[in-house]
Amino acid sequence: MNKSELPFITISMPVRNEGKYIAVTIMELLKQDYPDDRFEIIVADGMSDDNTKEIIMRIASENPQVIYTHNKKRLSSSGRNIGFKQGRGDLFLVVDGHCAIRNNNMLKNLVACFEKSKAECLGRPQPFLMPKELTTQRAIAMARKSKIGHSNNSYIHTQQEGYVSPISVGCAYKKEVFEKIGYVDESFDACEDVEFNHRIEKAGLKAYLCPKIAIYYYARDSYISLFKQQARYGRGRARYIRKHPEGFTIETVAPGVIVLYFTTIPFISLYFSNHLMMIIAYASFAILYLIILTTIGIAEAKNNLKLGMQIALALLVTHIAFGWGFLRTVFLPKTMLNQSKAR
Repeated sequence: MNKSELPFITISMPVRNEGKYIAVTIMELLKQDYPDDRFEIIVADGMSDDNTKEIIMRIASENPQVIYTHNKKRLSSSGRNIGFKQGRGDLFLVVDGHCAIRNNNMLKNLVACFEKSKAECLGRPQPFLMPKELTTQRAIAMARKSKIGHSNNSYIHTQQEGYVSPISVGCAYKKEVFEKIGYVDESFDACEDVEFNHRIEKAGLKAYLCPKIAIYYYARDSYISLFKQQARYGRGRARYIRKHPEGFTIETVAPGVIVLYFTTIPFISLYFSNHLMMIIAYASFAILYLIILTTIGIAEAKNNLKLGMQIALALLVTHIAFGWGFLRTVFLPKTMLNQSKAR
């Protein structure tokens, strides 16, 4: 295929406060073995208050493929749409600002996979990078890839190539996808990719998982940042189910059930005459739950007790934060949620 015949690729990159990782991510994209004039990187900055803008602007001044834009809504959903709507691409790829590419042929593989599969959407594995040091970040990464740290319906940790549901892994799209299903729903501040990919599947468009376009994510490096992330994910999942009830699964609501149990049972027990039995039942469930988390944590850590306990804590934070975000969105009226998001 001649250079002029290669598809033009738009990389849509929504970012906010990614100063720690953004330079590496963009430079790895610029090193792609793909003609410089056949791809662009549209970085939609959600009004970062760190040094993200300065880093992007410096790189953009030396590389015309990099286009800096303001994302005044600050949401990942609106950031994706900026790239989708302003991009010149025949093909569109979403890359976040806190990931590593580790493959200079990713864009070539993207084109080849679209051509091979004839699919309208491609999915990719998205494994976590594992720091060698036994840090909090490593513990969080190991927790998030465990069986109870991430959806079992997701394909992000598989290397099996083939046609799949796009819901958990869709990341690249032919231009005609937007003509058929529209753009990303900007009422979402998380889970917008899941909702968009749900509409792709609902429209009967084909999706293909291509391990050769895998990217690697940096896990959160503190329990506080993990809590904030998972609370957002919980809110996003609740909005997703509200819009698409058929997307309801038991594992989605399980963290919410856990949070409800721990927060409501002590008050409910006040209405029972046999408080002791209620306390025993409550404590028994809590102990069993913590034993399960600890057992899984130690198993993931290959019997390293300290790391295992850190993984167990990361799992606990993941469940509680996700459940809190989910319940808050389910029980608060839409108007209150919209006001909260606007602030």
